[in-house]
Amino acid sequence: MAADLVVCTATDLESALLRSLLPAEVPLVVTGVGAVNAAIALTRFLEREGTKAVVVCGIGGAYPGSGLAVGDIAWAKSEAYGDLGAASPQGFLDMQTMGFPVISGDNPVYNVLPLQLRPAGAEWVRFVTVNTCTGSDASAAELVGRTGGAVENMEGAAVAHVARLYGIPCGEVRGISNPVGNRDRSVWRVKDAALAAQEALLAALQELRQS
Repeated sequence: MAADLVVCTATDLESALLRSLLPAEVPLVVTGVGAVNAAIALTRFLEREGTKAVVVCGIGGAYPGSGLAVGDIAWAKSEAYGDLGAASPQGFLDMQTMGFPVISGDNPVYNVLPLQLRPAGAEWVRFVTVNTCTGSDASAAELVGRTGGAVENMEGAAVAHVARLYGIPCGEVRGISNPVGNRDRSVWRVKDAALAAQEALLAALQELRQS
């Protein structure tokens, strides 16, 4: 019988608390970092065991203007592939501009994938998945300007993509570990953010399993 919910994290750090506190009937998949690892790991799990829903838990960076600070928790309203497209002299061309949906059909999906799961009352924002983490104020502003994103990460869109293909709802929660902009590791709080995200997921777990 398929599980009600499977939880995906990218790293052991982002799953340390979950490994000890998740109920036995809620599987945990540690995917590895990046979109390809996340997509492969979730697909293998779904083919082997199946699930009724999936939630991503981990850390992320807060874009300028998001209103989020280091240590905050954010739930995803949607995921966007932030760098899937083409460069041009006129600027970045997303998949819709190029005419190539990432998921075809009556309602094609281009760069943005909606998410469905969050606890009642929680605010949710757009997450952006990138292959190269943003490391300058200029590139952060450019990404915000064309995606409307609030939180940057490296796996979420891939998990949402697979979930959409399998017809199951998806959610995502992340603790804010750093501001996105000029790279400054001295202000990062990775362990604290990872812990906060896991605590938020555990607090909402029963509600999410019943959604």
